[in-house]
Amino acid sequence: MTTQGSKMTLQGSDLAVRFGRTVALDGADVTISPGEIVAIMGPSGSGKSTLLHVLAGILRPAHGEVRLDAQRIDNLSDSRRSSLRLRSFGFVLQFGDLVPELSLRENVELPLRLLGRPRAEARRRGAELLGHLAVAELADRRPGQVSGGEAQRAAVARALAHKPSVIFADEPTGALDSVAGEVVLDALTGLARKEGSSVVMVTHEARVAAYADRTVFLRDGRVAA
Repeated sequence: MTTQGSKMTLQGSDLAVRFGRTVALDGADVTISPGEIVAIMGPSGSGKSTLLHVLAGILRPAHGEVRLDAQRIDNLSDSRRSSLRLRSFGFVLQFGDLVPELSLRENVELPLRLLGRPRAEARRRGAELLGHLAVAELADRRPGQVSGGEAQRAAVARALAHKPSVIFADEPTGALDSVAGEVVLDALTGLARKEGSSVVMVTHEARVAAYADRTVFLRDGRVAA
């Protein structure tokens, strides 16, 4: 069983996904080493987001397998995959997807509270991350009361709160202007490197991919040679 906080290799092998007659993935292979930041690029419809969702255990592939170190995860039950995502993965989506009824502080603390961590520990970790991301003074505001860039920095803090093995970022700056986007990317990649978390980042922008250690290119559901 995977352990929350440990750093692990994530590997997808011969992954195939179809949506009706549409082929989303067609034998894709990818390996993410511990602590590595990888950008996934490709034209629209190439399978970028599908690959991310399969690696994260959100979608099951029709063929192939996904492993987190020695554990195969694509064939786990829905409840066990949900538990795995909570323990071992973090997520930063294009629009942040913070819980609108909660403050930024409460959003960042949420993964730790769901994992059963003491309230004081969650509060300390949340304050630490919000401080690193320069939004500590906004901690008691709700997402609708801050800018898009500030909310996205809080989403980065939430993704890192439980020290996950892998952070999945799907177009994390797609809804931001270039200046706010660079602040978010600096924060995401800088803190991930500091804490040893891997990052799998889907993007269509070369300036975003430049933050990664390497780039995987998809075309027609396959990793381009």
